Amino acid sequence: MSQICPALSLNDGKTLPQFGLGTWQTPEADAAACVSAALEAGYRLIDTAAIYGNEAGVGAGLRASGLPREQVFITTKLWNDHQGYDEALRAFDESLKRLKLDYVDLYLIHWPAPRKNRYVESWRALIRLKEEKRARSIGVSNFQIPHLERLIVETGVMPAVNQIELHPDFQQKALQTFHEVHGIRTQSWSPLGQGALLKNKAICQIAEKHGKTPAQVVIRWHLDNKLLVIPKSAHSERIKENIAVFDFTLDAEDLSRLAAMDSPENRVGPHPDTASF
Repeated sequence: MSQICPALSLNDGKTLPQFGLGTWQTPEADAAACVSAALEAGYRLIDTAAIYGNEAGVGAGLRASGLPREQVFITTKLWNDHQGYDEALRAFDESLKRLKLDYVDLYLIHWPAPRKNRYVESWRALIRLKEEKRARSIGVSNFQIPHLERLIVETGVMPAVNQIELHPDFQQKALQTFHEVHGIRTQSWSPLGQGALLKNKAICQIAEKHGKTPAQVVIRWHLDNKLLVIPKSAHSERIKENIAVFDFTLDAEDLSRLAAMDSPENRVGPHPDTASF
């Protein structure tokens, strides 16, 4: 039975489903089946990236679903080695070709890669893609406050979304506050802390209380905090489990316990300022 996912408004007048499927580390050979299973289960947002190497499979899964294109939101991302104005435009064309689509719903700069110092040029290319309506919305991923401030000052165009590592163990509250002030939506990658949170005692107790799994509790935490969330799974049963979160909410005690887990030491991915790629 399909689920109905809520959508959140973006600062450009568009909307984006609050919940979707992440496809990081999903092999190309498996991507079409995963996307098809997700769309059948009620997902309407699929997140991929050029560096994931599975854009063709994502596009194939979308076509196999038989759903009208306008009902499914596709996100893909510009990889670091194609940053720059002309390079970004070419990379976008290549992504569209692999996806076999005329447009994407959201196009992101994957990392700021500050040592390359080309993310402002890349952003100007994304602005052009939005003007051409080939990317319906544009945003960034893994950008810190100084990177966002520079984009805003130098181009005057606010990202619609910043996709960042975010989970109960690592909540990035200062960055979330900046987003809220500037109307940028926060989207959580690695929302389950790469699985480490599923054995956390507090989360397991909350799950038992609600008759849910630990993963469902963590996903619900993202939703209750008005975050966009894209848990990854390549297993059809887990794909179905992850979306079965719209029949409960967390109470104030649950949210307080989860808020207390936050620590800046709990990042599981690389820091955007020092990432080596």
